[in-house]
Amino acid sequence: MKMADESALADNQICVTVGSSSFIVNLEDNETAKALREMLADGDLTISASNYGGFEKVCQLGKTLPRNDKQITTEVGDVMLYSGNQIVFFYGANSWSYTKIGKVEASSIEELESVLSGSETEVILSIK
Repeated sequence: MKMADESALADNQICVTVGSSSFIVNLEDNETAKALREMLADGDLTISASNYGGFEKVCQLGKTLPRNDKQITTEVGDVMLYSGNQIVFFYGANSWSYTKIGKVEASSIEELESVLSGSETEVILSIK
C-alpha cells in the first residue's frame, strides 16, 4: 500500500495507519467527521483496535463524537461511527445503525481486507 503523502492532506481527509500501511480517508461533510478532525488537530491519536465478525476492525475512541445514526448497509472502505464512541473500518458489508464518517480512497480499497483483517491491535489516526 502506498504511503500517504504527508503534505497532500486536504481539510476533508485524515490518514489512518494500521501496522506498516497507511491510507487516506475522505471525510463526510457532517458534525461527526468535523469533530474527529478537530480531535486530531491536537496531535496523532493511537487507539486500540480489534477485529470483529470477519468484516470490520473496531477502534475504541475513548471519547464520544456527535452522532446521527441511520440504518445503512456498509461497503468495503466505509468508515463509520458506532455507539458514538467507536470508529469502525469496513473490509466487508454489514447492515446496522451507524453515522458515516468517511470512505477510504479508492486506490487503497483492494488492499483493505489484508490490512484490516491482520492482527494489529492499534490504529493511528492523523491529519499530517
